[in-house]
Amino acid sequence: MRIALIAHDKKKPDILAFAKENEGFLSQHTLYATGTTGKLIMEHTNLKIHCHKSGPLGGDQEIGARVANGEIDMVFFFRDPLTPQPHEPDISALLRLCDVYEIPLATNKKTATLLVR
Repeated sequence: MRIALIAHDKKKPDILAFAKENEGFLSQHTLYATGTTGKLIMEHTNLKIHCHKSGPLGGDQEIGARVANGEIDMVFFFRDPLTPQPHEPDISALLRLCDVYEIPLATNKKTATLLVR
C-alpha cells in the first residue's frame, strides 16, 4: 500500500507516537509525507519516507495530486481542529479528494489505529 502521513504542528507528537507504535506495519508499505512530518518521523524511527514540501508550502497539494492520480491508498492526516491554518483551502481540497476517490482517511490517532488493525 501507498500511505500518506501528514500532521499539523500541534499533532506532530501524536503522529510520531503512532508511527513508533506501528513501525512494523508502516515499514511494509511505501510511505509519503509532507516535509516536516516526514523528516520528524524518519529522525525517530527506521522508516523510509518520500517527503514532499511542507504543508503550507504546497505539500498538501502534492499529496492531493497523488490521491487524484491513484498513487495513494490511505491517508493519515492528524489535523488540529482548534487552530486556524493559513492553508485551509489546501487542506479542504485534500480531504475532498480523499472522499471523491474513496481513499481511507484518518484524521486522529484512534481512527488511524483502527485502520491499521
